[in-house]
Amino acid sequence: MTAYDGAAPCADPRSRYAEQAAIRLLGSLLVRDFPDGTRAVVRIVETEAYDQLDPASHTYRGRTERNRAMFGPAGHAYVYSIYGMHHCINVTAGPEGFGCGALIRAAQPVEGRDVLARHRYPASDGALAATQIRNLTNGPAKLCQALGIGMDLYGHDMSRPPLRIVPNPLEPGETVACTPRIGVSKAVDRLRRYIIVGSPCVTPSPFNAVAEGIESR
Repeated sequence: MTAYDGAAPCADPRSRYAEQAAIRLLGSLLVRDFPDGTRAVVRIVETEAYDQLDPASHTYRGRTERNRAMFGPAGHAYVYSIYGMHHCINVTAGPEGFGCGALIRAAQPVEGRDVLARHRYPASDGALAATQIRNLTNGPAKLCQALGIGMDLYGHDMSRPPLRIVPNPLEPGETVACTPRIGVSKAVDRLRRYIIVGSPCVTPSPFNAVAEGIESR
């Protein structure tokens, strides 16, 4: 599949590393094995691309102690904290030394929804309201909370337990579209957010209604 940047595209071909990774992650399974022996599986339905050529990326100003994982080998976790209380996870991409990766923005619960719910709503007695079910994993911080992803997984090899990605194709009839990214203040027009069209588990956004289709994988 060939992705594109939208307004003011980056001419550097290295910008494709993060985009290709973000697209290929769609449909893949994220498997989480918890210390207590329970397991949860979600299917990735939304991603965003970031790299050091992108003003919206954490790596834009170079390598730091915080973002060093993004400059490491592909297929590892870059976990970061927002507001001192939530976490988000990126999967690194491209050659070592080039800071880029794909943010996992949202996923569809596949297995262990009760396990996900206990992490998201610890005060719940197990009976979830419709809005709680809908909001279980439809955002990057929600996803990390549901999967128990914290800074202890920083730099983790995403091919290994306790958190691993299992490649999985799109289902028949599914298509991918791109939109501007959510919550960025720079490079706001670049089409580097990718969604599985029609998935009820993507992040709620006005962008979803105007998503532009891209050729299938």
